[in-house]
Amino acid sequence: MGLEVVNLTAKVGDKVVLRNVNLKVDYGEIHVIMGPNGSGKSSLAYVIMGREIYEVLEGDILLDGESIKDLPPEERALKGLFLAQQDPPQVPGVRLSSLIITYTNKRLGAQDLTRPKDPKVIKRMYEVATKLGLPKEILQREVNVGFSGGEKKRSEIMQAILFEPKIVIFDEPDSGLDIDGLRIVADYIRSLKESGKGVLLITHYARLLGYVKPDRVTVLLDGRVAATGGPELAQLVEEKGYAYLKAKLAKEKGSISA
Repeated sequence: MGLEVVNLTAKVGDKVVLRNVNLKVDYGEIHVIMGPNGSGKSSLAYVIMGREIYEVLEGDILLDGESIKDLPPEERALKGLFLAQQDPPQVPGVRLSSLIITYTNKRLGAQDLTRPKDPKVIKRMYEVATKLGLPKEILQREVNVGFSGGEKKRSEIMQAILFEPKIVIFDEPDSGLDIDGLRIVADYIRSLKESGKGVLLITHYARLLGYVKPDRVTVLLDGRVAATGGPELAQLVEEKGYAYLKAKLAKEKGSISA
């Protein structure tokens, strides 16, 4: 069934950042969210994942038809959601390998979260790191501490591969990446679709969409869904910009009111 956002209105502090947002991410689908800075794209990702500073005022978030709106972020993750953040935070004192082992053990129901329940997980960590062009020693470093922008992005992809989520949310995954890193991200996104996973891809520009063809595109403006469509909508935004879309919507609204 996938992920569904239903009539979602949310705020952070006193500011309403999402207004009556509806969207679906089916399995085997790439759904792209576009919008200018401040349109609510990252807020949508954080609300879906349950970040505590956001408050849902109305609506619901469903995963496979089950509401997850009241679950904490870690429970949403265990149910199959993964968020690759635009700027992943540093986690001093926690090795990247320890993070991966702890999550994997928790998902497998192990009581001891420090020793791998699955003996293959360590070997697989090193295999995936190598495949993504990460130095193996990065697994023994503290999470994102001293990582370059590219290492942060590749590290998050490695976590997503090893955690095997149902739905992966990418928030501006092309931010700070060189062309090789961009291709690695694009290859992974395509592989998710081919394996039947769902992808919610948040982007400001259509650069990444030259490598990844979306099935569905939603444009957010001022926290609202302004337009939905297929790949042609992303092309329209790339060619004419968000100002054109805003003006077009204002004109259509005026015609309806008249």
